[in-house]
Amino acid sequence: MKACKVLIVVFLCSIFLPTWAQKNTYSADVIVYGGNASAIIAAVQVKKMGHSVIVVSPDKHLGGLTSGGLGFSDTGNKEVIGGLSREFYQRIYQHYQKEENWLWEKKSQFGNKGQGTVAMDGANKTMWIFEPHAAEQVMEDLVKEYQIQVWREEYLDRSRQGIRLKDAKIQEISTLSKKHFVGKMFIDATYEGDLMALAGVKYHVGREANSVYGEKWNGVQVGVFQHGHYFKTKISPFKVANDPSSGLLPEVSTEKPGLNGSGDHKIQAYCFRMCLSNHPDNRRAFPKPEGYNPDRYTLYARVFESGWRETFDKFDAIPNRKTDTNNHGPFSTDFIGKNYDYPEASYARRKVIIKEHELYQKGLMYFLQNDSRVPSEVQDRMKIWGLAKDEFKDNGGWPHQLYVREARRMLGKYVMKEADALGKTKIEEPIGMGSYSLDAHNAQRFVTAEGYVQNEGDIGVHPDKPYSISYGSIVPQEQECQNLLVPVCLSSSHIAYGSIRMEPVFMILGQSAATAAVLAIQQKTSTQQVPYSLLKERLLKDGQVVSY
Repeated sequence: MKACKVLIVVFLCSIFLPTWAQKNTYSADVIVYGGNASAIIAAVQVKKMGHSVIVVSPDKHLGGLTSGGLGFSDTGNKEVIGGLSREFYQRIYQHYQKEENWLWEKKSQFGNKGQGTVAMDGANKTMWIFEPHAAEQVMEDLVKEYQIQVWREEYLDRSRQGIRLKDAKIQEISTLSKKHFVGKMFIDATYEGDLMALAGVKYHVGREANSVYGEKWNGVQVGVFQHGHYFKTKISPFKVANDPSSGLLPEVSTEKPGLNGSGDHKIQAYCFRMCLSNHPDNRRAFPKPEGYNPDRYTLYARVFESGWRETFDKFDAIPNRKTDTNNHGPFSTDFIGKNYDYPEASYARRKVIIKEHELYQKGLMYFLQNDSRVPSEVQDRMKIWGLAKDEFKDNGGWPHQLYVREARRMLGKYVMKEADALGKTKIEEPIGMGSYSLDAHNAQRFVTAEGYVQNEGDIGVHPDKPYSISYGSIVPQEQECQNLLVPVCLSSSHIAYGSIRMEPVFMILGQSAATAAVLAIQQKTSTQQVPYSLLKERLLKDGQVVSY
């Protein structure tokens, strides 16, 4: 009889107990969704402030782009990088002070060239240029030192069952593996903004028309060439040169580009930031990828025919004879126009898009090393490069993170705009700073009215001075969600985001978001009502730079 009563009690509990009291449920003061650098820095800050935190990471490897190949940091003015973000680069500096970490070259051979400054700054004990595995090790060290609980490869259930909301507050989120995470505050630090979207927070995807926020460099920008990423000579986009009846070559859109200044659904191109090595003992050859079709690179062959020779201009040197290889030129690693549906796509569709980017880029490298249409001087030099054997070892040397330059962008309490990111306005309630140029990559490749191929969307405008980022840009509207902060898919126009979207800034904003989350708990208030005076006091105490 007693056994029956026990069974009945267990059965009733399984029905009536709230989810947080059931199996596979984990709770903390703050739940951070994401595994990139912003997410890990946010978690560290929560622990430094004496509160509990759980990182729910869809990624296996921690650090996002910071550990995913982007080792030639887009920093801008280093003076405005403070707090834990600066500490990350100080830890990188300490890593490279150890002779055993210089395996493929001596430290004295590296050259110390950085982006706008020296790579190794002995005076400030910072290093801005690094190998992927070094960055990942720093992230793992932080997790270990601060005893942060991390659940890896846990994908948010993006159905209605994936979130429990009450009175505009998130109570709990669930993952596809049926784990449940209960918290007082939540931080969406992903590049995609999936938790933000699931919580019902409004957002935007694509480029706004210039008229929306009174901007100049947002929207369609046909004929605007501010970098070298455009076709500088007249090149035919057709399979048979100058014969429209032959059809368009691969990688050229059939759509018209749109009117300048108008908005559209298009987003700047993605790519992988490859880590290449030219050391004979530490490089993997580029094999012919599955489905390789040399025709898709015919445009590149025609660019070479025109006399273009800038193939290696963005093989930026990082330690140990390696590179952070980025897009450069009219036809390169950016897979233009192939990511429009990525931000809101299902996990299955995103997986397909990521694979398509990988095959395109691997095919590009194979083409450069093997196709007879590549000039011999380019091909010979290309053959000394390969994927670094000692990077991304569980993925054949290929980066584990696609460079999602832009996805969803929240429509929050305050929208950062072009004038803000150019340093032309005074920002209320600043929580960190940016300083990089308005940097948007191409969004489309089209056929001009004259019948030639051209790219569109590449913008590079330098700010007048470093600029502050508003606290209002990382919190939603209060009526939408009161216990969520969004430091990566923050509230910004497309073109302002072109500057804000840098990894050091994401770390800065991750720390500031975590600080606000803890203060909201302590003050028993919403994220929108956190007293800014308290927030600023703590940020400054922790070394953040909020104004210049």
